Amino acid sequence: MREFLCETAYAMMLARNVLVYAQRLSASFAKKEIQMKRVQQGFTLIELMIVVAIIGILAAIALPAYQDYTVRSKVSEIMLAASGMKTDIAEWYQTKGTMPPNSSISVGTSSKYVRSVRWNGTQIVAEGNTVAAGGDPKLAGLLLTFTASTAPPIGAGQIDWKCGYQGASGTTIDRKYLPAVCK
Repeated sequence: MREFLCETAYAMMLARNVLVYAQRLSASFAKKEIQMKRVQQGFTLIELMIVVAIIGILAAIALPAYQDYTVRSKVSEIMLAASGMKTDIAEWYQTKGTMPPNSSISVGTSSKYVRSVRWNGTQIVAEGNTVAAGGDPKLAGLLLTFTASTAPPIGAGQIDWKCGYQGASGTTIDRKYLPAVCK
């Protein structure tokens, strides 16, 4: 009987130790669950505010740069339309030895951003289209000019073209929108 009591006491002691160990283990898991829940709660308000501020700063810088870029691309379309007339004028000059008279050459170029391209005897004048016709408000009615020069040191039969503000008068498009060759 004594053995039975010893075995029972030993079993009870083991059960008590297992119970204490289980309690400690469950407390440990509970702490880890609490820590895990804290990690998985999401972003704090300050972190979200910092992200919003960064996005706002980037937008404040990027939007004006993008708008200038789009206007510059429209100016390049105006420039391309005016460049088409250069070939006709150069051909006239090479065959006849003089510059063509005012309005004698036309290319009939117009598009969404180009209202007209005309020759005035010394310059090619390209005009930006009006807003009502689908043009850009920053270019509506503004002019881009190419001035022709045949004076020496240019070789015989050649024409030197000055674009925009480089010796060409009449350009009214803002300098920041012009290609580098025209500034």
